[in-house]
Amino acid sequence: MITADFHTHSYFSGDSDEPSREMIASAAQKGLKILCLTEHYDMDYPNGEFELNVEEYKSEIMRLKEEFSGSIEVLFGVELGVMGYLSERLKKFVNGKGFDFIIASSHLVNGKDPYYPEYFESMGTKNGLEKYFESISENLSAFTDFDVYGHLDYAARYSPEKAYDPLNFRDIIEEILKKIIAMGKGIEINTAGLRTLGYVHPHEFILKRYKELGGEIITVGSDAHERTRVADGFDKAKAALKAAGFNYYAIFRQRRPEFIKLD
Repeated sequence: MITADFHTHSYFSGDSDEPSREMIASAAQKGLKILCLTEHYDMDYPNGEFELNVEEYKSEIMRLKEEFSGSIEVLFGVELGVMGYLSERLKKFVNGKGFDFIIASSHLVNGKDPYYPEYFESMGTKNGLEKYFESISENLSAFTDFDVYGHLDYAARYSPEKAYDPLNFRDIIEEILKKIIAMGKGIEINTAGLRTLGYVHPHEFILKRYKELGGEIITVGSDAHERTRVADGFDKAKAALKAAGFNYYAIFRQRRPEFIKLD
């Protein structure tokens, strides 16, 4: 059983209304040992939708960490929306905050989020996916203060052709994976893909290539924005990890990885 969920959101994220306490209580009820909240912070997102009150968020996490200390470990994380030109501002944001864990994610490509139909309508499916992967590679060259890169094929969730073939993007995907490995960073296996694509993020081909290329650090996250989704699909995540050749997954405390054997 996977007992740590390292990608979750509560009402501190612009796209969730769920109280943090309810997320944690649900995780404890489901038998998790660790829950890491990773609230969204997307600097320069249109309309300021994903700003984050870090002081208020941290204060609540510290209080809840104490409240739940006898039943589940609560950790303090963040999911950063990364674009290359934001790198210096993001470094300043991260500095001194005391995060246990930082996910870097690509949500915008040239200011456009693949979540909205206009993204693929304007670029087409293949070009839209290619531009998305290229943006990740560019971001990796600009920003390094993170622990894992999130949902590497996020854009595929909203593509008109959800059953995309990663082999069509093999060169850029392998470039991304090699950069992540060389930086000593990790990736995540994200079960939100099960709800939109029918498989975990990233595609099993990417998981296997990451392992084959020497990747070791991989966290597991549900990307839950409501209590019922915490640890959603973790049985399938475990199967996907095993199929890709992993015998463990990673957790982070104070930005340092620890490895947990898959039973």
